[in-house]
Amino acid sequence: MTETEERKSFALLIDSDNVSAKYIQGIMNELTSRHGQVTYRRIYGDWTSPQMAKWKDVLAEFSLTPMQQFPNTKGKNATDSFLIIDAMDILYEGKVQGFCIVSSDSDFTRLASRLRDAGMVVVGMGEKKTPRSFRNACTVFTGLELLLADEDEAPSEDVRDDAAGDGATTVTKREILGAIVDMVNEEGNAQGQVALGAVGNRLPNIYPDFDVRAFGYSQLSRFLESFDNLKLEKRDTAVLVSLRGNDDLRDEVNAFIRQEVRAHGTEGVALGKLGQAIGESFPTFSMKDYGFAKLSKYVKHDVDGVIVTSKGGSVRVTPDYD
Repeated sequence: MTETEERKSFALLIDSDNVSAKYIQGIMNELTSRHGQVTYRRIYGDWTSPQMAKWKDVLAEFSLTPMQQFPNTKGKNATDSFLIIDAMDILYEGKVQGFCIVSSDSDFTRLASRLRDAGMVVVGMGEKKTPRSFRNACTVFTGLELLLADEDEAPSEDVRDDAAGDGATTVTKREILGAIVDMVNEEGNAQGQVALGAVGNRLPNIYPDFDVRAFGYSQLSRFLESFDNLKLEKRDTAVLVSLRGNDDLRDEVNAFIRQEVRAHGTEGVALGKLGQAIGESFPTFSMKDYGFAKLSKYVKHDVDGVIVTSKGGSVRVTPDYD
């Protein structure tokens, strides 16, 4: 199969009511470089409105077809309805393999789901205010803030600790780590390794708005290297991801558990409260790295000097003075 045949054809549909013209260059670059060729380029709105002036300036440059929709009914978004009807017409024509819907409006959630049901790849693009419902309905969702050419507006690593600070993505580093740990445990080879490419393919399926650029990185490999408990190894032409055994961290956590339990005296501490304290003090610690699915089992089998008890539906961890 040739490179041209492999590239999917996309219909680009822009909701001008919810997107600024400043993003158009980034939209086109993102779509053509990462996803495929753009065969339909349509932008919807009331072109008699003075608010459309900046969009009018870029129509010819990016070969955008303006789709006129007058606001016939006050309080109703006629532009959204027009875009949805047009998308279904394009779908039935059967000339594209994917759609790119550019909007920050949740009104397109059902449309994205319907297009995916029809076997289409749905790329969503919107600002940080875009609701999670629309993000998750897309095959892939990209925050428009990440596409700005101005480097001063791009996210930086020093503000990307747990969640992306500008809201360009809703997924946190802890959630990403949990997904990767599951991949290694469920799909890893005999050495507990999974291919970097497989990780890159699976993460957007789990979190459609996951984007390493939201955390200040341009490459997935560099992003994964920022996790203390992940290890990357290059073997021939492949890069393999595995869990890094960290006995020092394990010892620190176990000592912390004993200290927390004994600080509460003979009554001990509720298991849920203990888990919260561990998460706050050791955000990168994961029981799954050591083969345990539940905190109760980890404490019971791996931590000396404490006892896990259950009484009246409440699970507590108490000191073991024997």
